[in-house]
Amino acid sequence: MCGITGIYAFGSSGFHRFAYVEDAVKTLRLRGPDGSGTYQGDVAKLGHTRLSIIDTTDAGAQPFTDPTGRYSLVYNGEFYNYLGFRNEYEKEGIKFISNCDTEVLLYLLIKEGKEGLKKINGCFSIAFYDNEKQELLLARDRMGINPLLYYQDSECLIFGSEMKAILAYQIRKNIDTSSMFNYFRLNYTPGEQTILQQVRRLRPGNCMIINQTGASIEAFYRIPNGETADISYNEAMVQLQELLYASVKRRLIADVPLGSFLSGGIDSSVIVALASGMTSHLNTFSIGYRDEPFFDETSYAELVARKFNTNHTVFKLSNDDLLHQMPLVLDYLDEPFADSSAIAVHILSMHTRKTATVALSGDGADELFAGYNKHLAHYKTIYPGAREHIAGYFGWLWKQLPQSRNNSLTNKFRQLNKYCEGKELSAKDRYFAWASFASEQHPTGLIKENFLNKTGARMQREECLQYMKGKSEMNEILYTDMHMVLQNDMLTKVDLMSMGNSLEVRVPFLDHTVVDFVFKLPIEYKIDGTMKKRILQDTFRSTLPEELYRRPKHGFEVPLLKWMRNELWQTIDNDLLGPRFIGEQNIFNYPYIQELKSKLKSNNPGDAQLHIWALMVFQKWWKKYYM
Repeated sequence: MCGITGIYAFGSSGFHRFAYVEDAVKTLRLRGPDGSGTYQGDVAKLGHTRLSIIDTTDAGAQPFTDPTGRYSLVYNGEFYNYLGFRNEYEKEGIKFISNCDTEVLLYLLIKEGKEGLKKINGCFSIAFYDNEKQELLLARDRMGINPLLYYQDSECLIFGSEMKAILAYQIRKNIDTSSMFNYFRLNYTPGEQTILQQVRRLRPGNCMIINQTGASIEAFYRIPNGETADISYNEAMVQLQELLYASVKRRLIADVPLGSFLSGGIDSSVIVALASGMTSHLNTFSIGYRDEPFFDETSYAELVARKFNTNHTVFKLSNDDLLHQMPLVLDYLDEPFADSSAIAVHILSMHTRKTATVALSGDGADELFAGYNKHLAHYKTIYPGAREHIAGYFGWLWKQLPQSRNNSLTNKFRQLNKYCEGKELSAKDRYFAWASFASEQHPTGLIKENFLNKTGARMQREECLQYMKGKSEMNEILYTDMHMVLQNDMLTKVDLMSMGNSLEVRVPFLDHTVVDFVFKLPIEYKIDGTMKKRILQDTFRSTLPEELYRRPKHGFEVPLLKWMRNELWQTIDNDLLGPRFIGEQNIFNYPYIQELKSKLKSNNPGDAQLHIWALMVFQKWWKKYYM
């Protein structure tokens, strides 16, 4: 991975902003610590920071310009099938000066333009400039693995891998109040909108063409939706294994040390099982939790490591270790993002980077194969059994009982109450409720009237739910997860925390050949009333240790409640959520925050710690960028 940024000028003031490109490049130094560079054409200037992965020599440095000087490219990502194109182009007489995939990508785009994007197997954000035509092509990979943001006004278009690069151009910083509203529900900003009105995300599988007449966006890829393959379950298992094998093999191409995350769950274990057969001495990495043994799953990871003879490293963390790293995580965020598991991903990435520059990950499998508890809840809402009818009958009871994520019993009450409330909603409302950490009433009470934009937030919500046609169908739920939860939460988290440690993470489950295949499978191949990720589990049942199939799935909760009641209380009460700061800021209703703080200290905190964490993240971001 790398960092890219740049500007295209429509008018004179746009040219004045060319001077900021070097500043923007500096903000991306952790994404690319191995080198940086800029290119300036007639109406565009490009910047790049390099994390050397393939051809680590200076020959692979970017921006990459062809011998004529007409075409230039900055690129963040990997082009896994580049060698086939290189061989083809060499036969045509092209003389390559490097061994990197960047140079091959440059010639692919010279030859085929935007149509060439359809031929890339990889993850990428691209800026390709034709100085003769004064045309810039921006593109983002099919699944949204690599980020790409942009800002546009009448004078220029600015792009960057992260928000901090966009801000370096001294743009206006007007908060998008609809995004803020949904942030306090979801813990992230959904869709193409960001926390700032003027900044947008380029959608996955989309490209943008910019010239002197303006900018236009079009799709070069969409996940198949509504098609069902005529294939038996056994045939599907064989094909799935073949596709995943090929995907992992493609992602082992590197000229630097490579390893794999290993949590001890099915997803990462499948990746390790496949990778270990293709490379000797595979490095694997896990984190464990000394102070939270209930969540510690390293024993399962060690079983997998022993079975496949990997060079395994376990990082055992205390709660103090997590707390110590929290300020670094918050400081790196350039947009509010309140998924607290980012702290654990940061620590795992930090330690992994000491040994490897590239790590494989099992991300994406839950969204593809229906692996979350909410997926089972959706399924049982569509196909209820006796248990579900009984749970619904006692809905009034679950509402009265204490609800908290902090022990197994109260968490079960919380889940039962959420299920009973959700099953009475429409399919769209149920999906959004179960994807959210707070109801609409929370941001309504929290945010002052002048900052409220409920209409805009609901429009944003409908945009996220556009793939649901109002039917209770599991494939629609998974399809929406791929576009909302996966892109805006899971992949964002991994990209930010890994790139903040100069580590590249590759995700074999999100190879488009795998995604295309899985989305054409009948839903019963993925989930039934008793099993999530059915076909994935069955395909590798004879390969993985038997113990993995008998273990409960605990996940991991950062001990926010403990911290907030103790080490973080003074920061919360006197600083970030204190009356003076809240009053000066004039965004939030302080009486509502007082109620949250009181609930936090009570015997029935509910989700108060999650709401306060989202507030803390927002306040830290506000202080950094507005004070």
